[in-house]
Amino acid sequence: YETGMAYAKEVGKPVMLDFTGWACVNCRKMEEQVWSDPRVLERLRNDVVLISLYVDEKTRLPEDKQYVSETTGKKVKTIGNRWSDFQAAKFGTNSQPYYVFLDHEGKQLHESAAYDPDIDLFVTWLDNGKKAFLAGSK
Repeated sequence: YETGMAYAKEVGKPVMLDFTGWACVNCRKMEEQVWSDPRVLERLRNDVVLISLYVDEKTRLPEDKQYVSETTGKKVKTIGNRWSDFQAAKFGTNSQPYYVFLDHEGKQLHESAAYDPDIDLFVTWLDNGKKAFLAGSK
């Protein structure tokens, strides 16, 4: 996340956060059916810095990075727990897929998106995110 945010600032592009999971069926459907569309793929490659955060990643965090979530009260022990807690705390939801446009300070730029196989709708959402970023960076 931190690396992606720094890179987005360096290249002057907005961030598209992708809250996903290894076991998320609807995430794979979006990637296979929507993201593969040439119009979507072009925007993902050229207009945003895509940061995918896997909420079910089992890699353990170092002991000094583990903590108790203020949102759930549960111990955050894995990378996936960290991203799940981040999503719940910052965006008030814990469903995947969940997509958010951010500026370089981590502020959400417009409405989020979730599973919807409508390609035209996703293209419009991407375009609106880019417009919101450009309007805010003037």
